[in-house]
Amino acid sequence: MSKNATMMSMLVDGKAIAEALLVQLERCGVRGLRLGVVMNEGDSASDSFVRIKARVATRLGVELVRFAPADMQKALLCDGVIVQLPIPNSDALLVQLAPNKDVDALGTAPLVHSPVAGAIAEVLSRSGVATAGKKAVVVGAGRLVGAPAAALLRELGAEVSVITQTQGSLDELKTADIVVSGAGEPNLIKPEMLKQGVVLIDAGTSEQGGKLAGDTDPACAEVASVFTPVPGGVGPIAVAMIFKNLFELAKKNSGLK
Repeated sequence: MSKNATMMSMLVDGKAIAEALLVQLERCGVRGLRLGVVMNEGDSASDSFVRIKARVATRLGVELVRFAPADMQKALLCDGVIVQLPIPNSDALLVQLAPNKDVDALGTAPLVHSPVAGAIAEVLSRSGVATAGKKAVVVGAGRLVGAPAAALLRELGAEVSVITQTQGSLDELKTADIVVSGAGEPNLIKPEMLKQGVVLIDAGTSEQGGKLAGDTDPACAEVASVFTPVPGGVGPIAVAMIFKNLFELAKKNSGLK
């Protein structure tokens, strides 16, 4: 990386941002809340994600309880509920999920931003990025990353396009001021696809050679003004946002402001 590129690019430290959010939650008194996770047993990927959440829950004094899909009604007795995707009949489960328990904001009328959208908002805010009137391109239209990211950026006043790599429309990245990617395809986005100074938020995760990889080639940091690496970028912040959402919903449910 050249000296000029190093001076220009802001590499986002997601772990540091997540730590700041968790410290704030510790001070707010999140201890004692219960978080229900509805999931399939025996799914190694889901088990891994839930273990990460469980570690944070233990630190915050939150009781994380696992439920089988058949026990959805029991899960709803918790302060907040996560339907851990992928899971069979997810739509039927989400229909049962009341907005005031919907920690992942996957239902029809969420009261909070999704954890990934909340993480993106934190990155933009802490990096001093103005979004109003900017051209934003979201790669991928999934319910966990693409759809909530696009909704957030529109809410913040950006002009948003949602594309997929299968459409052959990655050329649109060249004119984007902000790019958010959640395609889940390692190194899909290369530096030459982007304009100088782009705000590049990589929220895609997949495995490559046994290691966690993002959608963007790490060399993209050379052209980006703000860049979130994988791992260590959006992921840790999104986990912290789960518990921030849990706290916000618990406050709404108790009538506190």
